[in-house]
Amino acid sequence: MLGKAQAKYIQSLSHKKFRDEENLFIAEGPKIAAEILQEKPHAVKQIYALDEWLIKNKNLVKNIDATAITPVNENELERISQLSTPNQVLLLVEKFSIDDNIDLNKELVIMLDAIQDPGNLGTIIRIADWFGVKHIICSADCADAYNTKVIQSTMGSIMRVNVLYKDLPAFLKLQKNVRIYAAVLEGTPIQKLSGEHTGILLIGNESKGISEELLQLANKKITISKKGNAESLNAAVATGIILSHLI
Repeated sequence: MLGKAQAKYIQSLSHKKFRDEENLFIAEGPKIAAEILQEKPHAVKQIYALDEWLIKNKNLVKNIDATAITPVNENELERISQLSTPNQVLLLVEKFSIDDNIDLNKELVIMLDAIQDPGNLGTIIRIADWFGVKHIICSADCADAYNTKVIQSTMGSIMRVNVLYKDLPAFLKLQKNVRIYAAVLEGTPIQKLSGEHTGILLIGNESKGISEELLQLANKKITISKKGNAESLNAAVATGIILSHLI
């Protein structure tokens, strides 16, 4: 049975402040729960799930301490869920350790300037995972990688992509002899790029694009050739298209 104190505690994790304090985040739904329990079971601190899910997934939870598993009914799950439609299971998961060992002469990383939509950030993390990009460097004003909407949008990719938050201008000024590709409306068409691509792919804010300060630090401006009349592309869509040419 779910107690009031438990419910209140879980609800508090919808706020970044409490996620940071507790070093925990919420993951919901059968797919994400299964991936986390398979790949990083040690990170799972609590499971709240419907009986039917627990019965169906006995093998997934067999190594989880019984005291960390709380069966709940649909009404209780609705009380603690961050989703508009609760989906069978909710996990409290310890934030993953971040590998910040980046070699920009050997790998391509994504840098995000003020990406504020959680769905966009989550999708970009998922796209990075698809293309084998191991690191995403975010500005401090990007959405939080452990926001519930971000977690849902990653579809489990949050476990395999390292998301770091840095002062972007300061970071770029330290880089020497590194390619910094800035995705802009006016630049070299990506289909004309050739050779091995390492360094940084810089993606800007959904409405304002890349800040002028960061643009001045980029050394290669690139663009996706347009054939129709759309004014711009969604940041996540643009990231996917560009990576398909760079990797």
